[in-house]
Amino acid sequence: MPSRIRAAWTVAAVPAVAAALLTAPATAAATAAGPDWSARPAAGGTAGPGAGDRTYFYLEGGPGSALQDRLSIVNRGKRPRTVQLRSAETAPDAPSAARGSGAWISLAAKRVTVPARTRADVPFTLTVPSETPPGDHPGAIVVTGGGREVRVPVHLRVSGRALAAISVEDVKVVKAGGGAAIHYALVNRGNTVLTPRLAVRADGLFGEVLRRGARTLPVELAPGRRMRLTEKWPDAPALDSVDVTLTVTAAGGAHAAGSAGYTAAPWGVLAGAAA
Repeated sequence: MPSRIRAAWTVAAVPAVAAALLTAPATAAATAAGPDWSARPAAGGTAGPGAGDRTYFYLEGGPGSALQDRLSIVNRGKRPRTVQLRSAETAPDAPSAARGSGAWISLAAKRVTVPARTRADVPFTLTVPSETPPGDHPGAIVVTGGGREVRVPVHLRVSGRALAAISVEDVKVVKAGGGAAIHYALVNRGNTVLTPRLAVRADGLFGEVLRRGARTLPVELAPGRRMRLTEKWPDAPALDSVDVTLTVTAAGGAHAAGSAGYTAAPWGVLAGAAA
């Protein structure tokens, strides 16, 4: 049966949850949710980025730490709402040493029924394994109910020396329509989450044919994660031999470059050469 967050919970969990269920009215605050219910970090949690009106959890501690916080579920509907909770990884493809906080989260309840127009605060504990390397270990708490899913990010920073490192791999330039496409992969080789910046340059037989200044890519790269990306080049030369260089930087001194060659020639020229 769904938990109504009463005596079945641990003693430490009961006061916070009972107070929310019996006295807290539903509020209008919500993130990443529909009109019926919402899930977000509870107010007055840990003091870190986003504290107060928080849209994500920020937890920080050393290996072996047990860090605690609360998730608020608000039911603004006219009927009780049952939701299910679970923890999750945000980068499941990362190596095991870099994978993170999703596997270390223990929720006070995995199924909760929230009465109409009421808020329930669900405590959880994130236990950092003693062998965890320093750096960022992202995770999430996933809440599902009524055919919807809400993911609340958990940003965990394990204390210790931070290392920002990135590599650019598998650069390849291919013809695409009337232009070209530059395919490449970025790999986070450090222990902090990176938001990379990319600059592109291409030099042909008679000089520079492309220069794009550094710009921030719309991605976050978790430690150990590999991500394949494509840079469009619609005005690539139709006849030239080109060397393309990608330069990537990120906060903390991360810097890397990768390059590839590309020969462009009209089909007629290629056919004539083959003949």
